[in-house]
Amino acid sequence: MSDLSQIVKAYDVRGTVPDQWDERVAGALGAAFAEVLDGAGEPGQAVLIGHDMRASGPALATAFAAGVRAEGRPVVEIGLASTDMVYYASGALGLPGAMFTASHNPAQYNGIKMCHAGARPVGQDTGLAEVRDRAQALLDKDEAIGTPTAPIERRDLLADYAAHLRTLVDLSGIRPLTVVVDAGNGMGGHTVPSVLGNAAWPALPLRIVPLFFELDGTFPNHEANPLDPANLVDLQRAVVAHGADIGLAFDGDADRCFVVDERGEPVSPSAITALVAARELAKHPGSTVIHNLITSSAVPEIIREHGGEPVVARVGHSFIKAEMARTNAVFGGEHSAHYYFRDFWFADTGMLAAMHTLAALGEQPLPLSTLAAEYERYAASGEINSTVADQAAKVTEVRAAYPDAEADEMDGLTLRFPDGAWFNLRASNTEPLLRLNVEAPTAERMIELRDEVLDRVRR
Repeated sequence: MSDLSQIVKAYDVRGTVPDQWDERVAGALGAAFAEVLDGAGEPGQAVLIGHDMRASGPALATAFAAGVRAEGRPVVEIGLASTDMVYYASGALGLPGAMFTASHNPAQYNGIKMCHAGARPVGQDTGLAEVRDRAQALLDKDEAIGTPTAPIERRDLLADYAAHLRTLVDLSGIRPLTVVVDAGNGMGGHTVPSVLGNAAWPALPLRIVPLFFELDGTFPNHEANPLDPANLVDLQRAVVAHGADIGLAFDGDADRCFVVDERGEPVSPSAITALVAARELAKHPGSTVIHNLITSSAVPEIIREHGGEPVVARVGHSFIKAEMARTNAVFGGEHSAHYYFRDFWFADTGMLAAMHTLAALGEQPLPLSTLAAEYERYAASGEINSTVADQAAKVTEVRAAYPDAEADEMDGLTLRFPDGAWFNLRASNTEPLLRLNVEAPTAERMIELRDEVLDRVRR
C-alpha cells in the first residue's frame, strides 16, 4: 500500500519510481485531481498533461491521464515540455494542467506539478492536500480506476510557447552576443532552440553554444541542478573557452535559469531579480515587485530606487504566486532562481528571465560583470544545507545564542544585526535539512557570521 504522505510535498508530488510511486499511484492521483477540479469550480474542462525527459515520465503521464479520463474529463497531451510550457498552455488555453517532472532531482525520482486553469498553483492549501487524501482513499480500497472514456487529444505547443515569449522581450535589436547554454540534458535542450535559435525565426544576433542539449533523464554529464556550484563548472569553463558574453544554465524542467558572466563567475539570482525588476518597473512605473525573504537586501533597495513597491513573501512558488495575484505584482524573484511574471499569468519561467538578461546586456556596451555589479551590493553565502535530527530544537538553540538580534519568523528564523548583516535558518519543505543563508556588508563579516552559525547548527 502506498503512503502518499511520503511523496505529496508542500508544492508538488515528488518521490522515487517505482518504490515510492508507480503507474497505479499516478492513475489514482489523476482521478483525484479531476474530482478536486470539479469541487473547485472547474467542471468538465480538459486537463493539460506534459512530461520531461525522464524515462518514467511517459508511462506515469499516461496512467494519470487515464485517471482523469475515467472521471469524464478530456485530456490534452502536449508531450515533452518544460514546466513553464505547461504554465503557458494553462494560461493561454484556460485549462488546468499537470507537469510530470522531478525538476533537479536525480534520475530515479519523478513528480507532478499541478495547476488550476490560468496557471494558478495547486499547493497544500489550494487543492493538493485534497488530491492526496482522495487518491489515498482510492488506493486504500485497492480497486482499479474506472474505464477512461473521455477523449484524448495530442498537441504540439512548443512553437506557440516560443512565439508568446518573443512578444514579451524583443531581442532583435541588441548587439551580437555569444551565449553558452548548459541544458544539463534537461528540457532546456528542447526549448532553447525554439526560443533563442534562428531556425524558425528571423535571425537573432545570438550565437548559441550548446552544452548537453541531448535529452537524457539519466543526466550523464552532471545533475541538472545549477544551484549546486559543482554543476556550473562545465558552463564556466565553456564561457571562458569560447570568449562568450554570458552563460545560462537551466535545471531539469527548465523553469529556473542561472547566469554566469563573461569571466565565468556566477551572477547571483538576487542580482538578476533586481535587474529584471528595474526593467519591468521602467515599463510599469510604481508597480509592486515580490521577493522572498532570502533574497539580498539590495533587492528591496533597488526596487524602491526605481519607484516600485517591494513586498516580501515566504520561500516557495505557491506563496510567491499568491502574493503576486493578491498585489497584482508585475514581477517576482527568489534566491533559488525562480522568476515570476504578471505577463506570464503570475507563473515562473526561467526562459523569460534569461531573455530579459540578454536584452539588458545587449542594449548597452558594458560586459555582464560590470552591468551585474550595479545590483550586487553585499556579500552572500549562498544556501548551505545541514542534516539535523531535531530541526525545531536546533533553530531554538540558535535563536537563544543571539538574544539582541532583531528576529523575524515569517519563514524559519531570520536574525538581523545593527551592522546590516543577517542570516536565515529554515527547514526544507522537501528534505530533512536545515538551510542557512547569510549576508553581510563585507565578505569578512559574512564569513565570520556564516562559520559561527554553522558551528552551532552542526555541533
